Amino acid sequence: MAWFKRQTDKLGEVAPPEERTVKTEGIFVKCENEDCGATIYRKDLKANLHVCTTCGYHFRLSARERLQMLFDDGRYEERDTDIAPTDPLEFVDKTPYHERLRKAQRETGLRDALITGEGALDGREIVICAMEFKFIGGSMGSVVGEKITLAIEYCIKQKLPLIIVSCSGGARMQEGAISLMQMAKISAALARLDDAKLPYISLLTNPTTGGVTASYAMLGDFNVAEPGAIIGFAGARVIEQTIRQKLPKGFQRSEFLLEHGMLDAVVDRRQLRDFLINVLNFTGPNK
Repeated sequence: MAWFKRQTDKLGEVAPPEERTVKTEGIFVKCENEDCGATIYRKDLKANLHVCTTCGYHFRLSARERLQMLFDDGRYEERDTDIAPTDPLEFVDKTPYHERLRKAQRETGLRDALITGEGALDGREIVICAMEFKFIGGSMGSVVGEKITLAIEYCIKQKLPLIIVSCSGGARMQEGAISLMQMAKISAALARLDDAKLPYISLLTNPTTGGVTASYAMLGDFNVAEPGAIIGFAGARVIEQTIRQKLPKGFQRSEFLLEHGMLDAVVDRRQLRDFLINVLNFTGPNK
């Protein structure tokens, strides 16, 4: 049985919420930082790139919002849109996997948890892959692995730099070992990108965990994260129960990882685009 399939039908738009809302509902947003809790005018939050205007907390962006933020004028051409997941293991927990897929596709308007876009960043042609957390926790299955690998191979062919924006709970358990195989598959493709001397920037956002952290998220020529992002392999409680010790304050947050040499930079989202442009300029022009 194939791990994924080619599907050419057009997906519908994101399903609207079923609940009725009054005109004033949704105008204001409460900061998700429990130490802040400020009430923010939604338009102000959007204008501030979804960063709290009071405490600087970084709200999660969708994959499309991320691509629109990074590409010049928010314009890009989406690649490999016809790759869709199957249910090779016929996996069932509380809900059959194929039902989970259909629900995620209806809610996000995506076939799976990753969008690949090609466009310009400060006039320079580039490929950016962005993960969608709302699609089964941004988990990495066969489609995510295939699309990232295809993006890497395209970059090698066209001599383009690559950015991958990670936002994921890790490997997709409903695909078992097939999902875990994507770690090796993508890592091998990135080795070929490195052999071609093409830059790869890994952008880690909240959260970046599990098999994604254990593979391509930490393999960038330059690893940069947003402030306060949770980054790690296993969860903090699992680690504490295993080693029977209390973890340091801020463990698995991006600032802690930067301090301990696991990241190259932690950059506020409002300065991120300019920062990435400077990094790419440092690598030299496309050949």
